[in-house]
Amino acid sequence: MSPTLQAPRVRRAALAFIFITVLIDFLAFGLILPGLPHLVERLAGGSAATAAYWIAVFGTAFAAIQFVCSPVLGALSDRFGRRPVILLSCLGLAVDFVFMALADSLPWLFIGRVVSGVFSASLTTANAYIADVTAPEERARSYGIVGAAFGVGLVLGPVLGGQLSHVDARLPFWFAAGLTMLNFCYGWFVLPESLPPERRSLKFDWSHANPVGSLMLLKRYPQVFGLAAVIFLVNLAQYVYPSVFVLFADYRFQWKEDTVGWVLGLVGVLSVVVNALLIGPGVKRFGERAALLFGLGCGVLGFAICGVADAVAVFMLALPLCTLLAFAGPAAQALVTRQVDAAQQGRIQGALTSLVSVAGIVGPAAFAGSFGYFIGVDAPVQLPGAPFFIAALFLCVGMRVAWRRTRPAVAAAGETATEPT
Repeated sequence: MSPTLQAPRVRRAALAFIFITVLIDFLAFGLILPGLPHLVERLAGGSAATAAYWIAVFGTAFAAIQFVCSPVLGALSDRFGRRPVILLSCLGLAVDFVFMALADSLPWLFIGRVVSGVFSASLTTANAYIADVTAPEERARSYGIVGAAFGVGLVLGPVLGGQLSHVDARLPFWFAAGLTMLNFCYGWFVLPESLPPERRSLKFDWSHANPVGSLMLLKRYPQVFGLAAVIFLVNLAQYVYPSVFVLFADYRFQWKEDTVGWVLGLVGVLSVVVNALLIGPGVKRFGERAALLFGLGCGVLGFAICGVADAVAVFMLALPLCTLLAFAGPAAQALVTRQVDAAQQGRIQGALTSLVSVAGIVGPAAFAGSFGYFIGVDAPVQLPGAPFFIAALFLCVGMRVAWRRTRPAVAAAGETATEPT
């Protein structure tokens, strides 16, 4: 561990910065969500159909560019250190938000969105930083705190962005730019380096910095490869929310925008509680394997109940169970970091982030497509809850893989097979 991070006070300050960095990233992107469609519609000449097309293109391009760039940033952080990559990402996002605020055409706004996908891939480096500065038994708790940052951003970002966009559709972009620039300045003075020179990769390896090469790197670690599949399935299942939640709630319960907003806010609050208060003590008490299986099991049950729910009360009771799925991600991340050398944490985290990006490409099509099919006139049965059943099925597969890959005998074999840099 870097000498500068030996002191607990300095280490806590560094982790606080990582939390704030992730929080501001999610908050900034949450800020622009309510106003982005209106800005796109304005630039499209007021055509809602054209705006919908461009929004779909924006979403796919954003996930695709993250898929490509996540392993690159991870490999760069392994070679040159975590601090410069994180700071460059903060600065790049700040400049890019200004660029999007000034964009006067859809192609220019699209370019800005692509660039934001490049720099928002910094979550890869943030995860590697956590692995550098925390003991293995504390990593699940730290990843849970990062998950809480996502929840806070989910609650505050869209609410604040909606208010700002009422004033001007471009105002959220300026506000997000200010936040990320403040974060860059804060990090410049506070964030220490977590990866000393003697623990870095000797060279920048392009074979592992491209997304295909980074995914192939996972195969060198059989234990990691199985856990990576679990992480992919967990993230894929969670895309059921942005893909069909609004449409499903309107179709099933006739909820309008204000009701959906409050419910999503409640989900965000539950996410903060689980990530910040429950994951750390739960993993410490029962272990990472139990936490992983518990989270997956709650997700299966919660999504299944959402799928069959025909009353608001039943659906609302399922949401806390769905939120407990948050145990799975940090536990799986912590198990992965135990299998990998410090010099390869960035590349492994980059590969995992690329998998999450693939989920962002595949998930909306799978869930929105199944929802449209099963409420259509040609469907063999009217089943609006089909996307939630599919999400539960993904988690069932993930639970089986996790059960097999995290058995004590298999885990011990995986540790002895870990390859040095």
